[in-house]
Amino acid sequence: MSTTNEGKLWGGRFAGGPSPELEALSRSTHFDWRLTPYDLAGSHAHANVLRAAGLLSDAEVAELHRGLDALGERYAAGTLLPDPTDEDVHGALERLLLEEVGPEVGGRLRAGRSRNDQVATLFKAFLRDHAAVVAGEVLDLVEALAVQARAHLGADRVSIMPGRTHLQHAQPVLLAHHLLAHAWPLLRDVDRLRDWDVRVAAESPYGSGALAGSSLGLDPEAVAAELGFSGSSANSIDGTAARDFVAEFAFVTAMVGVDVSRFAEEVILWSTREFDFVTLHDSWSTGSSIMPQKKNPDIAELARGKAGRLIGNLSGVMATLKALPLAYNRDLQEDKEPVFDSVDTLEVLLPAFTGMVATLVFNTERMAELAPQGFSLATDVAEWLVREGVPFRVAHEVAGACVRRCEELGIELHELSDQQFAEISPHLTPQVREVLTAEGSVASRNGRGGTAPERVREQLAELTAAVATHRDRLR
Repeated sequence: MSTTNEGKLWGGRFAGGPSPELEALSRSTHFDWRLTPYDLAGSHAHANVLRAAGLLSDAEVAELHRGLDALGERYAAGTLLPDPTDEDVHGALERLLLEEVGPEVGGRLRAGRSRNDQVATLFKAFLRDHAAVVAGEVLDLVEALAVQARAHLGADRVSIMPGRTHLQHAQPVLLAHHLLAHAWPLLRDVDRLRDWDVRVAAESPYGSGALAGSSLGLDPEAVAAELGFSGSSANSIDGTAARDFVAEFAFVTAMVGVDVSRFAEEVILWSTREFDFVTLHDSWSTGSSIMPQKKNPDIAELARGKAGRLIGNLSGVMATLKALPLAYNRDLQEDKEPVFDSVDTLEVLLPAFTGMVATLVFNTERMAELAPQGFSLATDVAEWLVREGVPFRVAHEVAGACVRRCEELGIELHELSDQQFAEISPHLTPQVREVLTAEGSVASRNGRGGTAPERVREQLAELTAAVATHRDRLR
């Protein structure tokens, strides 16, 4: 029988082919061709359940496997390509399989499946693989932060920097503590990817057909197992229509982008002459086309910019899904390009950002100089008073009065004389000077989660163990 729709999986009820404009609008091989290995794996599994249901002979299933393997080899070699008439990856591969094994055998493979359950399953499989890649690259960045933290957490000397809230001087903290504060959110992103994978692995939509399942006695659980899923969809309509797995993946990738961007913003600030906290390695920065002196933090700036792109991809997916009726709708062709872009963006960005972080050189003398400035030890004065038995309400007022007096005199807290302290409050004995150093301040904050050196060493060990656990589970 002739067809009106070469390279497509429909057309029998149509007297003529689609218009060129409709073909151009419908075509998706320019972005979904990357699903080819997953489509071929699904076809292998589907052929097996057709054989188990008695719908293929041993010879036919063997020939289908041979043909699918041949297509896979050509894809790996870069010689398997879609035709301009192919509508999508599924139609292209069926056409190519028919050419390889003939229409009599190749034409049997479509029984009991639809593009709807195919694409939902293959998309899940694709994202699962790339979630593992992204998770590994995030862990690389976490380890780079941990290495930098360890380098500034020596047994006899630790690096101290000004801690900030509202971008104003707040309290001194260890540089290692600050760096690890960027590592933990990234580790939670890896947690999110693992949580996401557990949900996605539980349900293979293969076998859901167009939306109502199959009448051919096929075994969706067998297909699911062969494709690496732990189970199949309990509801065929949900299996073909649900794309919450796409939205959730888009959210996690956007969150990775935001977490990276927050540190990128600090690197940009820290590398300015005004801050002078870090020096960028020549190999991980760029110059100016007109100003010879420039060393620009381009990786950090690109990371900051690409966070917006990742957020946009999430917004696009959510907007596509927001009003779709059940079950499958062609709108869902728009679910792939945004997350494909998110995958590609992170898989390029993360290695570059990690390299930049690993090669940062910190100006610890500059950080230590600024750490006690801006009256950042005022809280230490108040808490010292509390330990001396003064109610915190009073202690807060006294410490504030110290700051006000320093502003009048144009000096820092430690520069107040014993007499000036006593004039402010009789509670301020000379012993208050014990806490008027950055070193004393960080050492005093020794509760869990605090910036005291022993707590930060424990924190670093905890983070390192968590990274190792994630690495083991990614293997």
